[in-house]
Amino acid sequence: MFTDFLASAYFWIKALHIISVIAWMAGLFYLPRLYVYHVEHAANNVEMSNTFKTMELKLLRVIMNPAMMLTWIFGILLLLTPGVVDWYSEYWVYVKLAALFALTWFHHSLAQWRKTFAADANTRPGRYYRGMNEVPTLLMAVIVIMVVVKPF
Repeated sequence: MFTDFLASAYFWIKALHIISVIAWMAGLFYLPRLYVYHVEHAANNVEMSNTFKTMELKLLRVIMNPAMMLTWIFGILLLLTPGVVDWYSEYWVYVKLAALFALTWFHHSLAQWRKTFAADANTRPGRYYRGMNEVPTLLMAVIVIMVVVKPF
């Protein structure tokens, strides 16, 4: 039965989930920083701008997108594992899921912003991306507190 498999593979699934989260978070921290550098150092340098465009695309497509998908897959498997979450008396999981949806929305926003850079159509200053660089940190803190402390 599938739930028996999930229970027996729980620690493997959890480990793979954590690995995926770390890879995804690394990208979520780094891509906005690349945007800051792109705005501030490549505005009048086509060669440097093209280098940033390549870095941004590869980070998103090769690391971030697969890591996000694997995070979701392993996370869903953890949620389906019997005994991991009591959906009726533990409310921390709902806060965690809300933060996860916000993190996923942020990921997609980064992907849209990359398209504006690729089209040389960015109008936002570096300061904007510096501020956005803090979003994944705040959401990560909420998620970790919900999972580890389970305050409610």
